[in-house]
Amino acid sequence: MRWMLLEKPSYASCSDLITFRGRFYAAFFNHGIFAIDPYSLEVTPLIPSELLNSGSVNDLVPSGNDALFLVEKIIPRTGVLYFSRLTLRVSMLDEEAGKWVEVSEIGDRLLVIGDLGNVCCSAKELPDGCGLSGNSIVFTHGPGNVTYSYKYGVHTGREEDDLNCWRYSREKPVTILSTSPVVALRVESAKL
Repeated sequence: MRWMLLEKPSYASCSDLITFRGRFYAAFFNHGIFAIDPYSLEVTPLIPSELLNSGSVNDLVPSGNDALFLVEKIIPRTGVLYFSRLTLRVSMLDEEAGKWVEVSEIGDRLLVIGDLGNVCCSAKELPDGCGLSGNSIVFTHGPGNVTYSYKYGVHTGREEDDLNCWRYSREKPVTILSTSPVVALRVESAKL
């Protein structure tokens, strides 16, 4: 038993490192994602689909031993950056094909993405009436302490906006009460 130096598969810094089904998965700031076998140390690239005229920041979220999700925050390369217009692309790993498959549905899962790690839970595990639901994503490391959950196909009222993506929904504001040592959230009904 001894430490072995693993050759870095990317020149960029690692942004996310998780384990899933006996392998390590590393995401890098240059959009690279790699699967690493801990026994052979074989490194396999898992390249997400190309984003036209935009970049992305990637987060990996395991859902138990059932699924591995890639959540890409899409950042337009042109024009002014409006955080309220950011969109997400969510993909699930197809291990047999060795590729990411874009999804518009994550079932009753709630993905929580933050500085201390990313977790997935079933909406059935949440208290009744808590305001958070399945098939949604919450970020706990954005600017300020109020965020919204992201859902697929949200109508923004702007005709030019594509409905075939994940956008934040202004239905219920989520207040981030704490992120350490545990994440504590408060969900409120939107004021009409």
